[in-house]
Amino acid sequence: QVQLVESGGGLVQAGGSLRLSCAASGRTFSSYAMGWFRQAPGKEREFVGTINWGYTYYADSVKGRFTISRDNAKNTVYLQMNSLKPEDTAVYYCAAAPSSLRTRVAQSEYEYWGQGTQVTVSS
Repeated sequence: QVQLVESGGGLVQAGGSLRLSCAASGRTFSSYAMGWFRQAPGKEREFVGTINWGYTYYADSVKGRFTISRDNAKNTVYLQMNSLKPEDTAVYYCAAAPSSLRTRVAQSEYEYWGQGTQVTVSS
């Protein structure tokens, strides 16, 4: 069982930055691929990016602006968001899936989810 708790959301102006954190419980954190997803008002939840061992993969909409990293000693994964746009406004979720050779982008592949943290980007 893995429990995930996101933090770091808030209100930021367009062009600004935020760093989200996702703290995980459990002693096997390093064996999980970690993903970030987001859900904007009135839209379905969508893939943002994932980190699996040292490999990262991002949605085209955030590539070059967002960076995922992890600190296995702290059981924490981060989402650094730069050059934020109003269309980045959403509830951001972290999720965990068993590590795999395959890049996990589908929500159905992730077993554990956090409660989400709101990010609002004003224009």
